[in-house]
Order: sequence, then structure tokens, then C-alpha cells
Amino acid sequence: MKQAFFPFPQFSEEGPYNAAIMAGRPPSKSAPLFGQHLAAARKAKGLSQEQFAKLLGTTRTAVDYYERRASNPSIDLIRRCADALGLAASEFVGDEAATAAPRKRGPKSELEQRMEVVARLPRARHEPQKTLRHEAACAAESAAAGAPAHAPSR
Repeated sequence: MKQAFFPFPQFSEEGPYNAAIMAGRPPSKSAPLFGQHLAAARKAKGLSQEQFAKLLGTTRTAVDYYERRASNPSIDLIRRCADALGLAASEFVGDEAATAAPRKRGPKSELEQRMEVVARLPRARHEPQKTLRHEAACAAESAAAGAPAHAPSR
């Protein structure tokens, strides 16, 4: 007699494939915010991925993709999911900026570097620098208004 390749009854060749048991390897990174919200809403309604897929008119693997990997879902998909779950579409779109790590600041601009140099000067040398800053600000305002810049005061 042929020896069974699957020694456990739940993995028998005759038994149906069980998606709950054969779920694959765990994810290496967390799901996008949309997917997290979608999965939480689906579970709160007591629906399996298979049942939710039937409501959407798609497959279970598509729902799995939406919940685990879809980082930029279409507006149409968001609306279809909201309608199927009886929720507002805005509930699936969270504030990613609040959950994201703060961005690293780039190099300082030339103006910032010059201002630091001026800040390190002795107080007596600040006055000529203030005049230069005032003239630069006036020139910028004039350029923005479309008027010619006034001549620097001496």
C-alpha cells in the first residue's frame, strides 16, 4: 500500500484545502493603513474574507491583497468597500502623516546659513546686517508686486 504523503488527517490528499490552516507565512511588514481599517471593519461586521469577497463581487485573494498589500487603493474600491460594509468611505482613509515617523530635515538653505553667521557676530556688527535684510525684504516685496525695487539707502 502507498504511504500517505500527508500524515495528518487535516492535510490529507482527499480532504479539501483549508485556507485557515494553510494561511502561508506571516507577513514581513505591517499592512497599509487602508488595509488595517478594512480588515478591522470586515471583522467587526463578522464577515470572513470569502463572504466579503462575495459582497464585493471579487475573490478572496483580492480581499487578502486589499487588506495586506494595497497601499494606494482606488476611490472606486474604497467606495465599494464602504457600501458593502455600510460605512462612510472616510472611515477607511486615515491620517498617515500622524502615524508616520517624522521626516529627516534636509541641508540648511543658504539664507539659514548666513543668518547663523550673523547671529554669531558681535552686537555692534548686527546693525549693518539688519539694513541689508531690510533692503532684501523690500526688494522681494517689490518683485512680488511687480514694481521696480527702490534704490538702497546709504
